[in-house]
Amino acid sequence: MKQILLLALSLLVCLNAQAQKAEGKGGRKAKTLIKLTTEPVQSRELLYKETPQGPLKLHVFSPIKTQGPAEGGKPCIVFFFGGGWKSGSFLQFVPQAEYFASRGLVTACADYRILSQHQTTPDKAVEDARSAIRWVRGHAAELGVDPGRIIAAGGSAGGHLAACTALVSTLDAAGDDKSVSAVPDALVLFNPAMNISTLFKERATGDVRGFTLEMAEAITPNQFVSQNTPPAILFFGTADKLKAGGDEYVRKARALGLRAEMWSARDMPHGFFNREPWIQVTALKMEEFLISLGYLGGESRLVLPADAPPLVSE
Repeated sequence: MKQILLLALSLLVCLNAQAQKAEGKGGRKAKTLIKLTTEPVQSRELLYKETPQGPLKLHVFSPIKTQGPAEGGKPCIVFFFGGGWKSGSFLQFVPQAEYFASRGLVTACADYRILSQHQTTPDKAVEDARSAIRWVRGHAAELGVDPGRIIAAGGSAGGHLAACTALVSTLDAAGDDKSVSAVPDALVLFNPAMNISTLFKERATGDVRGFTLEMAEAITPNQFVSQNTPPAILFFGTADKLKAGGDEYVRKARALGLRAEMWSARDMPHGFFNREPWIQVTALKMEEFLISLGYLGGESRLVLPADAPPLVSE
């Protein structure tokens, strides 16, 4: 798999120029993050996996005050950053993670292996994402998490990885405890890459660097939609070329009677959700989705910018 995912890697790299970029290590300064809450939350770093290329951490946020029912633990959101499986940082989803922690959930922004830092390809990223969900579920008691209310979320390549935790079951790390499920209970997907096999058919001519259609299909979430797929909400700009894959997913899921919400931002490109006012608008819709699942209660604390545009339900 290490040499067969190069085409899929290239499909997202060019689309992520407009996404929020945040640098973490090597002395590089991070962009100032948008704040969605002024309430303090607890934060800590936890090692969830050792790999040949280095350790991987979960950057965990939790409420300072006890909120919501204590029995059974709190719902947990695990966020995966975007960057075409090539670049990016956990910092991308810290604004959302902090906000939902302030609302009483446990949240985590996951590291995973990327090409620029670890010289790895997307198959390893999929393994890591599934390992992260497994680790959270396996350590639910110590995290104060309900193992039956875990949400996988992410943007672009990270949205693809979140979807893969639910749908792609053939790429598990050898050291994972397979008795613990890697499948989340809900999905929140910001312009995810869902139809990599279709993109291959449209853009590839013959064999490209050893990458075949069969290999592309192995990491295509849309190939594996089933009755067991968890409820999902998807966000896309209508000018995003990846939206066709999201539309395909929604059609397949709804045909099976599954809950699959599609919310679009008119004329917006890939990565629109990283910027104001869309970061607030999409966070509010995500919040409404989690409330509808019974994972959140109470009133929203999000403040939308003046004249914030609406999302359109499709």
